[in-house]
Amino acid sequence: MLKRELRKKYKNLRMGLYPAQASDFSLILANELLQIPIWDFFYYHTFLSMEDKVEVDTLPLITLLQGKDKNIVVPKVAGPNSMENYLLTDSITIKKSPYGVPEPIDGIEIPENKIDVVFVPLLAFDTTGNRVGYGKGYYDGFLNKCRKETVKIGLSFFGPETEPISDINTNDVKLDYCVTPEKIYKF
Repeated sequence: MLKRELRKKYKNLRMGLYPAQASDFSLILANELLQIPIWDFFYYHTFLSMEDKVEVDTLPLITLLQGKDKNIVVPKVAGPNSMENYLLTDSITIKKSPYGVPEPIDGIEIPENKIDVVFVPLLAFDTTGNRVGYGKGYYDGFLNKCRKETVKIGLSFFGPETEPISDINTNDVKLDYCVTPEKIYKF
């Protein structure tokens, strides 16, 4: 299936979830992450959720990371296909961008090569670890700047597409894991 078709399909599926379902699934995803061997690292990057897009709520994940005394890094769009990454601290100010994305205003910038684990937003993924995002290329650009051994974990309310995503390109970065409410997929 083509990415544009998958974007439409999964945006509609997400909008069909009740708020309580999305909240329950988000909590399940955070708890499922405890089964993946990622807890000895230092910097953990996570997106900040857009409620109106019914994204996985990353607040339970952030709470989990804080409880384990991990360094949490959050993104800010810096330009076309470009993100900056800031340490999430008590003093950081988060504001919605013109596109409705919660982002830090400023703070302590963390370079991509320091990030150990990335929790990746997505709309869909397939059984080989390819993902479909919103199509702007921010995460693929960011992931291509990270170290090869950086662990990439997708978070999804839905299972994988059984047919491969047909229009993958050379800049697309595969996931190492994807966590759903029913299963953890390893690629």
